[in-house]
Amino acid sequence: SMCGICGIFDQSSKVPPNKGELEAMCGLLAHRGPDGYRTLIRRGIGIGHTRLSVIDIETGWQPISNERGDVWVALNGEIYNYRELRSELRSRGHTFTTESDTEVIVHLYEEIGDSLVTKLRGMFAFALWDESRQRLVLACDRIGKKPIYYTEVGDQLIFASEIAALTQNPRVSKEVDLQSVYQYLSYGYIPAPQSIFKNVGKVPPAHLLVRENGRTQLKNYWTLDFTQQGGSSFQDYVQGIREHLTDAVKIRLESDVPLGFFLSGGVDSSLVVAIASS
Repeated sequence: SMCGICGIFDQSSKVPPNKGELEAMCGLLAHRGPDGYRTLIRRGIGIGHTRLSVIDIETGWQPISNERGDVWVALNGEIYNYRELRSELRSRGHTFTTESDTEVIVHLYEEIGDSLVTKLRGMFAFALWDESRQRLVLACDRIGKKPIYYTEVGDQLIFASEIAALTQNPRVSKEVDLQSVYQYLSYGYIPAPQSIFKNVGKVPPAHLLVRENGRTQLKNYWTLDFTQQGGSSFQDYVQGIREHLTDAVKIRLESDVPLGFFLSGGVDSSLVVAIASS
């Protein structure tokens, strides 16, 4: 599902970020989340979320917090295994106030910190604000399906789901990175952590960006493992792919609104529909 996230973090500031600036960023992401937007504005931090309602239409508005209101999260994407995670977290004493997939992120963070991302199945980019530690975490899913761009201007870190929401800010330089132009002409895209602009980065797939105590760190949390397991026959691999594919389609059919399919006419999209219809 498509939503938009954006924010401004300035640890050195004694006042909240400019509300108009945050709302302008939300406005530029409105096509990603046409159902409306919400903001969280505290001293030194502002986070915005534009919403496309797919799961928990009534109460799933974001940013969403934990019980004490000191951990907040805004999510773009979908967490497919949120029901299992929620029942596991409930059994550990966590209280949920919504039916949304986003809420599991704050409680998982309370439970296991940054390693929460290793438990998530889904496509996601999220921003998490830890009030008590004055800590911002930006996360990108394992293969980078959901983008999140960021730039650092003085003491501020500004981030957004789309580059245009950053570059409309007069403080953000629009100087083109010639290395990125070269990559774009070579590959047809610009690999993370670069973007087309010199001072704008992109959180790479399977990475967290952590900003605390005036420092910004990128942390890798997963790597695709190609080491051969060995011992399986061709038939076993065929069966394994079939099981993975069936499971992957099944978990993506979770929705509180009607779903549709984009068909290219190829084997892959035809397979997805065939599995879904069964």
